[in-house]
Amino acid sequence: MTADDSFGRLNDDDYPAYTMGRAAEMLGTTPAFLRAIGEARVITPLRSEGGHRRYSRYQLKIAARVRELVDRGTPVEAACRIVILEDQLDEAQRINEQLRGSPTASRRKADA
Repeated sequence: MTADDSFGRLNDDDYPAYTMGRAAEMLGTTPAFLRAIGEARVITPLRSEGGHRRYSRYQLKIAARVRELVDRGTPVEAACRIVILEDQLDEAQRINEQLRGSPTASRRKADA
């Protein structure tokens, strides 16, 4: 691996760079909280060769959103569902915007 490869990983939001302990510390929570939201399938950490959980920056952003909701009094299960629905809505809106910008979508608008 070259230095350029290593640097590229630092900019990759999906690279599983953080151990469970470090992730919990960064979020100000416990490893049990991370396990709970993993069991709820909000995030699925990757595993190191030794079997340890590793989290990406993207996953930490999702976990931080769940924690924000829990800190406001939302039960963990409900917070997880809310975050999943928010993520699905964001994806649907992204796809919708892409379709609006596509030539096929433009032709459908002109035909209407």
